[in-house]
Amino acid sequence: MFEPPVQRLIDEFARLPGVGQKSAQRLAFHLLNAEDADARRLADAIIEMKASVRLCRRCFNVTAEDECSICLDARRDPAIVCVVERAQDIPVIERTQEFRGRYHVLGGAISPIAGIGPETLRMKELVDRVETEGITEIIAATNPTVEGDTTALYIARLLKPLGVRVSRLASGLPVGGDLDYADEITLGRALAGRKEL
Repeated sequence: MFEPPVQRLIDEFARLPGVGQKSAQRLAFHLLNAEDADARRLADAIIEMKASVRLCRRCFNVTAEDECSICLDARRDPAIVCVVERAQDIPVIERTQEFRGRYHVLGGAISPIAGIGPETLRMKELVDRVETEGITEIIAATNPTVEGDTTALYIARLLKPLGVRVSRLASGLPVGGDLDYADEITLGRALAGRKEL
């Protein structure tokens, strides 16, 4: 056990996803040995992000404005929307340079075991967008997991009666994996070879 201020920082780092106790300890001691200005910059960046970043009112991507830069980009095709589970999936798809439409962030995937049903995700907002924005195609870019597949099928059943083409990313993504770990070429091929559900 370390001094209380050090232990508190270690405990806070350990609460972050993917950070174990040893990594949390390394990070805390790195900051302890860092210049005061470096530690302050990190603290200020966290405070600024929490104070200024919010969700886009249209797609629920992270933004500092009412709408994100992708929704405001007039060069993007508003008729095609790529539905993702999390905002951090958007840069992964953007790196492929294959997709020129807009996005919709669900905020997760359907998982009855975890108590996440369609009503806890942004499905209603997706339907509202389809009905008001003239969307003709939805690409279900959920993760290739049981939950992601379930969510994609739910989206297809929900939107097909509205006359919208619903497609899913094609093969090339590993089953049970996350989009975070896919390389640009694999994800680009998956986007280019998507199929209708």
